[in-house]
Amino acid sequence: MPVADFAADARILWRLLRGQPASGSHAERLQAFYAPQADRYDAFRARLLHGRQDLIDCLDLQPGARVVELGCGTGSSLQRIGEKAGQFASFDMVDLCPALLAVARERAAGYQPIRVIEADATTWRPDRPVDCVFMSYALTMIPDWLRLIANAEAMLAPGGRIGVVDFHLPPSGSRLGNALWRKWFGHDGVHLSSQHLPQLRRVFAEISCCEQRAPVPYLPGVRAPYYLFVGERRQASRAADA
Repeated sequence: MPVADFAADARILWRLLRGQPASGSHAERLQAFYAPQADRYDAFRARLLHGRQDLIDCLDLQPGARVVELGCGTGSSLQRIGEKAGQFASFDMVDLCPALLAVARERAAGYQPIRVIEADATTWRPDRPVDCVFMSYALTMIPDWLRLIANAEAMLAPGGRIGVVDFHLPPSGSRLGNALWRKWFGHDGVHLSSQHLPQLRRVFAEISCCEQRAPVPYLPGVRAPYYLFVGERRQASRAADA
């Protein structure tokens, strides 16, 4: 790795070691934590956040679709979707962190159907039901995750799809191992849970799901657990649509 890249990674690792601020609103904590990382955010996390391209491939997004990404961060999903993103009927990319959204807006420039929106993903709604909602390592970042899942369901048209890829605490993990993962990730505002995936399975009709482990940068032999879930909104919704 070039010296300049290693130095940039070192700055991010220092931020991770310091952790997310303990005070302030959720939006303020996100901004304070991610603003110093924004320019190197994608390069570092490409080696940490696995399964994101697999999620896009599984969703099989089609031209003319109405799509929402909750917790879009820097908008790196545009690189994985490619030219098809310009063929959607609409594509709303939602996040609460201004520093990351600034990068997303640069990426989205020139894409007519895309709106980059600064908003709370637990309460924001599109102006009409959509065909697909997806989240890439966002569910663990949002403390009120039950409300987030309910909001995602409510904005989907009946039969619409949801896709989620994220870290989790697998039932197969040891009690000690899962406790260590929870504490380590929690230091940086990432809230691992054994309940996220079961809740997705309760709310949505499961289409596919896989659980994997992937390498962690600079920690040889360490593999973090994550899952990839694709589901469908049931005809009779459990969420309040109002």
